Amino acid sequence: MDPAITSRIYLDHAATSPLRPEAKAAMDEGFAIWANPSSPHAEGRKARAALEDARARVKAALGWEGEVIFTSGASEAAALALTRAKAGARLVGAVEHDCVLGTVPDAERLPVRSDGALDMEVLAEAVQRETPLVAVQQVNSETGNRQDLTSVADMVREAGGLLLADCAQGAGKMALPVCDMAVISAHKFGGPIGIGALLVKDYAMLEPVGGHERGYRRGTENLPGALGMAAALEACGESYSSASLDPLAAVVRDAGGVWLGDLLSDPTANIAAMAMPSMSASAQVMRLDMAGFAVSQGSACSSGTMKTSHVLKAMGLDDDLAARVIRVSIGWNTTPEDVAAFAEAWRGLA
Repeated sequence: MDPAITSRIYLDHAATSPLRPEAKAAMDEGFAIWANPSSPHAEGRKARAALEDARARVKAALGWEGEVIFTSGASEAAALALTRAKAGARLVGAVEHDCVLGTVPDAERLPVRSDGALDMEVLAEAVQRETPLVAVQQVNSETGNRQDLTSVADMVREAGGLLLADCAQGAGKMALPVCDMAVISAHKFGGPIGIGALLVKDYAMLEPVGGHERGYRRGTENLPGALGMAAALEACGESYSSASLDPLAAVVRDAGGVWLGDLLSDPTANIAAMAMPSMSASAQVMRLDMAGFAVSQGSACSSGTMKTSHVLKAMGLDDDLAARVIRVSIGWNTTPEDVAAFAEAWRGLA
């Protein structure tokens, strides 16, 4: 590997996290079991046994008592639930990931308050119209804010609806919320890219499409990926990261920046957004990249024109502040020294 890359400090785990060694070892075993898990011969049966073992391990690691449908990632899992769930109207949070908003562009969007929390009064009225499927994330990928899914689940259940929780940023780092279906993505917690799952309490909640995964997904199962995901989840343990973003928060506040967590209803430990006093997010990301730090912007660039992040816009942040927001996210291999080094680099820019 290029020494220049290995000497860098990676703080963009919300986008993707490096592959854990346990996951790589499990994938190597999976590649040796090369047969199609759906084939009836001995080789296929051996692959099937390994796949079902991975499925059981994923359930055990997550504490999930329902079913697990392996997918190519969170986007496919979300699309499967949003398009095949046996429910009425689709209601989605205004700050959901683009894979949710883009799958059901005509769905009613549920607003959030200025602290990023779902507006429960609007939800209470919306769920009464018909038996809905409500899609709400566990942790926001841009701000790190956590939604109160226990209260959401109670409200949806009373209305006879179904709750889909996007747990791509929470799985492996915190307990799964109460929900009917959940989306997970392996590469967010140190598993391989190209594998995820839709967790569903009961297959009867979905319309089958034929093919594999009990008839709920087409395409040959990714056995090495499933084994890698199971191993990565088992390696997560009780403490996801040895690092803390608290020292960085103190530096940002001291330098006159905005630590977005101070505005949020329930900020979490692994993802944080911050704004520099007078430098655009794009300039910060480029300069930090040149200094050896990998972070991301809090605003999206489309067709060469900077546009305010839909998450920050839904929270009501003014365009000037939103244009200065960057995201830092830590992961399983982030160290306290990594955070300290970044804090000093950020202070230098500010």
